[in-house]
Amino acid sequence: MTRPRTARSLVLAVTTALAAAALAVPAQADADAQGRHRGPAGSLPVVTPRAETPVLHDDDAGGNADADDPAIWRNAAAPGRSLVIATAKEGGLRVYDLDARPVQSIAAPPADGPDDAPGRFNNVDLVQGLRLSSGRADLAVTSDRGHDRLRFYRIDRDRAGGPLTDVTDAAAPAVFSRDQAEINDQRTAYGLATWTDPASGKSFALVSRRERTSIALLELLPAAGGKVTYRTVRTLDLPATFRLPNGTSWAPCGEPGELPQVEGMVVDPADGTLYAGQEDIGIWRLRADLTGTPELLDKVREYGVPGVYDEETEECTPGADPGYGGTRISSDVEGLTLVTESDGDGYLLASSQGDNTFAAYDREIADRNEYEGGFRVAPANGALDGSEECDGAAALNAPLGSKYPNGLLVVQDGHDAPGDGDRPATNFKFVDLGPVLDAVDD
Repeated sequence: MTRPRTARSLVLAVTTALAAAALAVPAQADADAQGRHRGPAGSLPVVTPRAETPVLHDDDAGGNADADDPAIWRNAAAPGRSLVIATAKEGGLRVYDLDARPVQSIAAPPADGPDDAPGRFNNVDLVQGLRLSSGRADLAVTSDRGHDRLRFYRIDRDRAGGPLTDVTDAAAPAVFSRDQAEINDQRTAYGLATWTDPASGKSFALVSRRERTSIALLELLPAAGGKVTYRTVRTLDLPATFRLPNGTSWAPCGEPGELPQVEGMVVDPADGTLYAGQEDIGIWRLRADLTGTPELLDKVREYGVPGVYDEETEECTPGADPGYGGTRISSDVEGLTLVTESDGDGYLLASSQGDNTFAAYDREIADRNEYEGGFRVAPANGALDGSEECDGAAALNAPLGSKYPNGLLVVQDGHDAPGDGDRPATNFKFVDLGPVLDAVDD
């Protein structure tokens, strides 16, 4: 989960004032058996989870495990035996079956030295059929923020000892940093999305940099012994300051030296479009090869709101809202995922972390990725809660056996309830994709 941001008080102050009006949709009193219904009048549609993973605790007793970002691997031979692979930051990787039960736990690599940062897995995505020296394989790729590197895990569903095997080349370079001192500053590999170019057959990872606006395009390459490495193709920097309609220059309030970072990213495989969530700015649309000019698809509500950072409290005090922000998403815009359909239609889903909602945009650029609606993931009952402050999400619009014949949406929950006293508690919720699509289609 994203660490508490210094601009959080700014986000909450503006969101509270705008959320009700901006998110209002006609109420509907009926409910159906598929886990979808309307909340109180004026609220977004609600969907409920069917299952949740065991809670993770980001403290010493819990191994500093913090749920963050999921990916869904479909077992083509037996869809009901598909897997969810998810990051747990310093807790490494977790693998779950479709009942949300743990299948495998992989520790993050230790620190290189006593004063160095330990491994910290931030985001994860999948690559299908990458050509290795040992043959083609499906891979889970994760950004190791602690070491500023990518890590690769081969997926073999029925391998004794667990489906994931580390196939990272030991000589794989740092993504952004020049030396260990820079790595320890932790302006390192953060958000991640994978992409296979159908024209060349080459596979890539797009990686954002923590506390910076940079995105790097890395080509994934086979190394000796069935291992995987990468090389940097090019980098792109998104804007850090913005010209407002009143002629003034604006940047989101934050700790001095920090720039508005990107985390949530996803690539549309049909046309190589990258969607990137710049947390305090909005959602960008750009080419996955990082050529051309990025376009801001939608802005967060807090866009353009001035703020003053207080060194003592490490918080921002917001000024008057000039009204230049969007109406659908609130800082931080986080996990982005695609719902694809065979006819080219579908949705881009975005986690609006600041107000615990999800926004859906038309997948088709010809329709200018217009906003289609939103929803919340609410508690199913007293024991199975919903999703709050969602960091990461993954959707798969394909049958997954009898459990999820309509497909699956997995979302991170930043505050699992009922929790365990004052211990930080996070996990992942599994949601039937059918009710989600019904909610968006209404």
